[in-house]
Amino acid sequence: MTKQDSIEKITINPIFFDFDKYDITPQAAVELDKVVYVLQNFTNVIIKIESHTDARGDDDYNLKLSENRAKATYNYILSKGVTANRIESVVGYGETRHVNNCSNDVECSEEEHLKNRRSEFIIVSK
Repeated sequence: MTKQDSIEKITINPIFFDFDKYDITPQAAVELDKVVYVLQNFTNVIIKIESHTDARGDDDYNLKLSENRAKATYNYILSKGVTANRIESVVGYGETRHVNNCSNDVECSEEEHLKNRRSEFIIVSK
């Protein structure tokens, strides 16, 4: 777990999604299993899931895509035996919270876009 700007997160390798997809990749499953481990072994931890997209595509479409990514992440964690009350919220933010300058009409590399296609796990209480 790490703390940055008063926000505490379960720190794992980034869960990146393929372009225009929301399915859980084998790499993502390995990382999500680390979140599951934390939730199973620290029974007071409650999280919220936040998922994001890159800026390519329509804003409304990206919002829906990020919501699907958040739900897929949530469903994966529940499938591993974590109860729903351990996850306070599941939110897709579309392209509204980038980690770099790759917004609409900005030329970026595929690697830069990839950094924005992610899910994060914010600790609400512990």
